[in-house]
Amino acid sequence: MARRLNVLVTDDELPALEGLVRMLREDPRIAQIYAAGSGIEAIHALEQHAIDAVFLDIHMPSLSGIDIARMINRFANPPAVVFVTADETKALEAFDLKASDYLLKPVDDARLVESVRRLCEGREDPVNAPPMVTVEHLGTSRLIKREDILYAEARGDYIRLHTADASFLMRVAMAELERQWSDADFLRIHRSYLVSVRHIQNMRLGTAKGSVWVGGAELPVSRRSLPLVRGLLERTRVRAQR
Repeated sequence: MARRLNVLVTDDELPALEGLVRMLREDPRIAQIYAAGSGIEAIHALEQHAIDAVFLDIHMPSLSGIDIARMINRFANPPAVVFVTADETKALEAFDLKASDYLLKPVDDARLVESVRRLCEGREDPVNAPPMVTVEHLGTSRLIKREDILYAEARGDYIRLHTADASFLMRVAMAELERQWSDADFLRIHRSYLVSVRHIQNMRLGTAKGSVWVGGAELPVSRRSLPLVRGLLERTRVRAQR
């Protein structure tokens, strides 16, 4: 059996803190559990103990979970971070801070088991672990691989993320998603669509409008985005050697 995890649980609400500690004690992959009732206590625990993963509440006085995650990112060997919160609006910011997971309160037993599994896998192969995205599906939160997302579609205050076999909701502005995924080859082709370049199958580009096919869906290319899509076409064109 692989070495078990030493974890830190941080929450300023005692019932939530004790509940998560109790659930983690039942997992055989967990070794030592440290508990902190504030951000300051969490920092002290991180300085004193060898910790593999931190379960962080986001909204705490003085030092929030986001503040602590920023500090952890500056460590030479940072522990994995799992946010545990009732706030579903911070998921994108959390993964921008390289969070391993994002659990919504009240935490489901099966969802926590899955989170620990991902922590163990990430520790075994941290370099090749694919970026994950927290999404809403059938009233619950789950993780999907970003590389499986074909395109994102704006739906009011939400974004619908489409994969080959399902679609999922995320509460985030399209402009923010475009900014954070710009280095992952996602291209804004329309005010309502952000597509994964690697999943584009076909293009049809006219002088004033165009279309791309992604996962069998035909998506419009706006006049403003035509130069970007044409540039992509030129960059990927195979040219004969002279």
